[in-house]
Amino acid sequence: MSEARYRRLFEDAPIGIAFLSKQREITLTNQRYRDFLGLSEPEIIERGPVGILHPNDWDQPMALSAKLRSGEMPLFHIEQRYIRGDGTVVWAGANISALRDKDGRLIHTIAWVQDITERKRAEEEKARLQHQLTQAQKMESVGRLAGGVAHDFNNMLGVILGHAELVLEEMDPTHPFHASLKEIQKAAKRSADLTRQLLSFARKQTVEPKVLSLNETVETTLSMLQRLIGEEVALIWQPKADLWPVRVDPSQIVQILTNLSVNARDAIAGVGSIMIRTAHGTFDKDFCASRPGSVPGEYVLLLVSDNGCGMDETLLSHIFEPFSTTKGVGQGTVLGLATVYGVVKQNNGFISVESKPGHGTTFSVCLPRYTGKLVRAQVQDDARATPRGQETILVVEEEPANLKLMIIILEKQGYAVLAAGTPGDSIRLAREYAGEIDLLVTDVVMPEMNGRELAKHLPPLYPHIKFLFVSGYAADVIADHGVLEEGVSFIGKPFSAEDLSAKVRQTLERALS
Repeated sequence: MSEARYRRLFEDAPIGIAFLSKQREITLTNQRYRDFLGLSEPEIIERGPVGILHPNDWDQPMALSAKLRSGEMPLFHIEQRYIRGDGTVVWAGANISALRDKDGRLIHTIAWVQDITERKRAEEEKARLQHQLTQAQKMESVGRLAGGVAHDFNNMLGVILGHAELVLEEMDPTHPFHASLKEIQKAAKRSADLTRQLLSFARKQTVEPKVLSLNETVETTLSMLQRLIGEEVALIWQPKADLWPVRVDPSQIVQILTNLSVNARDAIAGVGSIMIRTAHGTFDKDFCASRPGSVPGEYVLLLVSDNGCGMDETLLSHIFEPFSTTKGVGQGTVLGLATVYGVVKQNNGFISVESKPGHGTTFSVCLPRYTGKLVRAQVQDDARATPRGQETILVVEEEPANLKLMIIILEKQGYAVLAAGTPGDSIRLAREYAGEIDLLVTDVVMPEMNGRELAKHLPPLYPHIKFLFVSGYAADVIADHGVLEEGVSFIGKPFSAEDLSAKVRQTLERALS
């Protein structure tokens, strides 16, 4: 075969080929190799291997090449990055072999190069999706654990809080045990807050969304937030005019702001500032493609920025994971940012963070714009005492201590109380009772049947009966993904005597309206 034909075969080969001299200089390339790099042959020869290989991928081929040249290995395969003429980075799988004379002396090193950039991108995308799946599975596991823990733990906390409240109502503040009881009450409330954070992170917190103005909701929390972060940190509020409405539980906005503000305060050494802003955002598919968990659409943005110490990339990659923390031992519950993440996801939104060491941090909470009719929530007068009642209430609670406590609270309010420890007992009691039963107060999670199923058995006996569901967490029995179904009355454990009395009265009055 003539040299011209060899040259044609070399030039038209479907794989990139380059010859390197004994001095590791590139001496010859074919068209596929030049197209791969986007460089002419003189440019490739001038740059040499050091100029075309990614600087982080140079050490390994040098070590392998030394073994190849010494005859220690006949060839090797390596996957490495190259720098194209336009500066972009591409991947190639390279088979490197040696051409020797009849006496075994090295003549050339030959590199056979195949573009694998798309395959590498697919592998990176697969790894990214696998990481997201692992994180989702981790959160789901913690969520299941949180639900089980919350149900039992909140039962016990309810007993502690309820009896402490009842004793404090009857005890003179000067009594020697009064201060100790207040401390017991305070510790129980803090424990309840921790459980709520865990449920928020796990997206199992029961919420009652309302259509609201985010600006108005934020403004009601500013005084509280300023007290929380202290006088040395300035709180700056920049609302956007004519802000779109959102549909969210107002208490969750307070929860988000509290956690983000505490996190910002802890990032500031001494004097500093925290800025809270609202804005509009419209995101398309291209924007969402690079932000896992986001969906194209119109959003209302709640941005919390600080001029604190900032975070590096390693910390940012784990910032929303449970028990990941920027704080020292004993500082905070290490669930704050995971809680925020859970709350935002529960409301079909997403959250992002931008930060650099020494340049502060900005959290961007994106909540879907509400496009329906704006209905403002009515504000209840907390100062008004809960009216007493005289209706008959059937209480179903499997935990004896909780059942006893609820009987005491409701009888003190004037209600006639029928009590049962199981759904079966409550149905038998309802069938045998000669009077009218106005309200069923039932735990949601019980043996035999859940609270919703129990409620279906009573209307044939008492057509006008109303229902109040009670639980440490609502699960999916009365809530869809943690969002309370329309018209369902629910109170979460643990609750105070005042909370239970108010919720019972509210449910009964709704029944009469």
